[in-house]
Amino acid sequence: MSNPAQHVAWFKDIGKKDLPLVGGKGANLGEMYEAGIPVPNGFCVTAPAYFYFIDSNNLRDKIKAELKGLDVNDNDKLFAASKRVKEIITRAKMPDDLAESIVKAYEKFPQRNQEVAVRSSATAEDLPDASFAGQQATYLNIAGNHDVVKAVQKCWASLFEARAIFYRVQKGFDHFKIGIAVPVQAMVQSEVSGVMFTVNPINNDPFTIVVESVWGLGEMIVQGSVTPDHFEVDRDKWTIRHKEISSQKVMLSKEGGTTKQNKVPQSKVDQQKVPDEVILKVAKIGQKLQEHYNWPQDVEWAYEKDKIYIVQTRPITTMKAIESSNTIGETANIEGGTPKALLVGSPASPGIVSGKVVIITNPKDNDKVKEGNILVAPMTTPDFVPAMKRAAAIVTDRGGQTSHAAIVSRELGVPCVVGTGTATTKLKNGEVITVDAQKGEVYRGELKVKRTALKLPKGIKKVRDLKTKTKVYVNLGEPDMAGGISQKYVDGVGLLRAEFIISEYIGVHPRELLAQKRRTYFIDKMAEGLEFFCRAFNPRPIVYRTTDFKTNEYRGLVGGEKYEPEEANPLIGYRGCHRYIKEGDIFAMELEAIKKVRNKYGYKNLHVMIPFVRTVEQLKEIKALMAKNDLQRRSNFQLHMMVEIPNNVFMLDEFIDAGIDGVSIGSNDLTMLILGCDRDNEMVADIYDERNPGVLKALEMIVRTCKRRGIGCSICGQAPSTYPEITEKLVSWGATSVSVSPDMIDKTRLIVYQAEQNLKSHKVTAAEKQRAQTLTVFQRIFKKK
Repeated sequence: MSNPAQHVAWFKDIGKKDLPLVGGKGANLGEMYEAGIPVPNGFCVTAPAYFYFIDSNNLRDKIKAELKGLDVNDNDKLFAASKRVKEIITRAKMPDDLAESIVKAYEKFPQRNQEVAVRSSATAEDLPDASFAGQQATYLNIAGNHDVVKAVQKCWASLFEARAIFYRVQKGFDHFKIGIAVPVQAMVQSEVSGVMFTVNPINNDPFTIVVESVWGLGEMIVQGSVTPDHFEVDRDKWTIRHKEISSQKVMLSKEGGTTKQNKVPQSKVDQQKVPDEVILKVAKIGQKLQEHYNWPQDVEWAYEKDKIYIVQTRPITTMKAIESSNTIGETANIEGGTPKALLVGSPASPGIVSGKVVIITNPKDNDKVKEGNILVAPMTTPDFVPAMKRAAAIVTDRGGQTSHAAIVSRELGVPCVVGTGTATTKLKNGEVITVDAQKGEVYRGELKVKRTALKLPKGIKKVRDLKTKTKVYVNLGEPDMAGGISQKYVDGVGLLRAEFIISEYIGVHPRELLAQKRRTYFIDKMAEGLEFFCRAFNPRPIVYRTTDFKTNEYRGLVGGEKYEPEEANPLIGYRGCHRYIKEGDIFAMELEAIKKVRNKYGYKNLHVMIPFVRTVEQLKEIKALMAKNDLQRRSNFQLHMMVEIPNNVFMLDEFIDAGIDGVSIGSNDLTMLILGCDRDNEMVADIYDERNPGVLKALEMIVRTCKRRGIGCSICGQAPSTYPEITEKLVSWGATSVSVSPDMIDKTRLIVYQAEQNLKSHKVTAAEKQRAQTLTVFQRIFKKK
């Protein structure tokens, strides 16, 4: 007979040290209860109680016999074996002393016949080296002694669900070295339920807490059967940075002791589930949990009668190790531009892949999904995992970034797009599609994808071991990407574009805001956007390029048509530095935002770069405007200039004499102006090429001049992201940094590293010396007054 004292343990008496006793879920419930987290009270039927039940009924040999030689990849045999084993367990007799221990504990709840949730907590579930939580069963709204005991026994049986058997075999886990405890917890009759990730699970952004919510009980959000409201909370400022409110037509609720699916009242279908202040309270509890466990958490929460309850928490097992810390992998991009998307959803697990569609709505049809197929389903459950492992990509109708499909696809490394709404009706079995899970889009047909595999040099074990003198910066514009990208092995932001902040965060023409007497609004919103980048990358430098909208782009803002002329060629028209001089009052607003970030928020890593400076005189005028607004070069504030006009190349010494700390080559405009072809005109696209000898000669002149004058020289145009050979040349000429698109960070670091290694072993030839001398003479000719 087992020790009855080991059969049951209340939450107040257990913690992380009791993992073998109560499993990951049970240990976490005890930890949270002790830490003062609002957890509904309860107890655990322990893992030793489960083994006592198994051995009292001599079930080990019977179960082993059913599973011996089982091919878990044979769907029919897997489900049949699972059914037989579960019947063996549920038909076995519960030992009297064990049943008595469970009943005695249950009767200690203050309310007679307390409705409880009976959950499963396997000893290998929810640990950092295991995933696929939810493999075992949960039973809700259980009441009465007999039903509680029976629900515990059914949870034990669920240790042998088909998905759980499959997982253990794949992982090499012994079926009987994994125990299962059963937490029995007072039910929260959730008006609203949700999940929370204390880091963004898509990009590992540590500055963002993701909270999602649905009407009713929480199973629907985990299953992905509805698309939840989605909130992204700034964990430093405790504000909601982004939210998406979704329509919800059905919900799970309790009726007469059972759980049923009901229609959401029409008045609530399109309504936000809980107020913003509740979302922020949930996020702050998440912060407390992460600090307590010293690890990012995946949390389930509930809301009833104005109170928040935490139902469970577990470590985020699908949180990728920072990609650039251990591997480079490959880069992937669709070639030749992308057609109009057939479906649009949420990107859940990145990657681009093409394949034949296989639509399944029931996991019993898992066998239909073969290696390389695109699995399309209304949503997925743990039973779909065998098919998900064979799929090249996954597309679902419903679900958010915290749904089962999203979590498991990230764990498996399978590209996944969730919440498309109509994938199962718009797509047909057998048709070929391309899934771009980086953007959350699906296209008809097989699109050509450029993939570049990268390997680390011999003796280098991880990307962070690639030490380079030349800095590798990133080009950014979207605040949502800042946190995730900042975790990569990148030295800072070499080009922070203002345009996205203005178009997405502000949306109104600056002149219109001035007319509405909303100058402060522009300054505050601009500062808010800039501050997010600065905080994410601090203390690494942020080089902010002041606004470079063209007139046609400004016209797209609210009120823009009032103020913007229609130009024949906006690319060489009213833009950049010239515009600031003509409209000093608008430029002053931008400078005020910069000062606010540097002085009020304290981020001294923010520096400024001026675009499209046509003449030396314009640069001097801009510096005077900045000085008037109390922004001047100093030891902790640098002024950079874009070099993107031929006159910048020819007169670079004079621009440097006017007083700048560095330049960044805008290879897009520079190529356009050297070759005389509009980069937005497809009629001359075949001529436009940054590798043209004339363009390369200009690049070399710029880099060598900056090196001679002792100022920084970078490049932030598309050239180094598109043509790695240009990066190699820039390094060999002496560039101090290169700034590239996010997907090229690791690849560029490798290119820079190899170029620097080649330089160390390279002997300068007489021809190279002569070339350098010729360029120096050429530069001095242009410097003469």
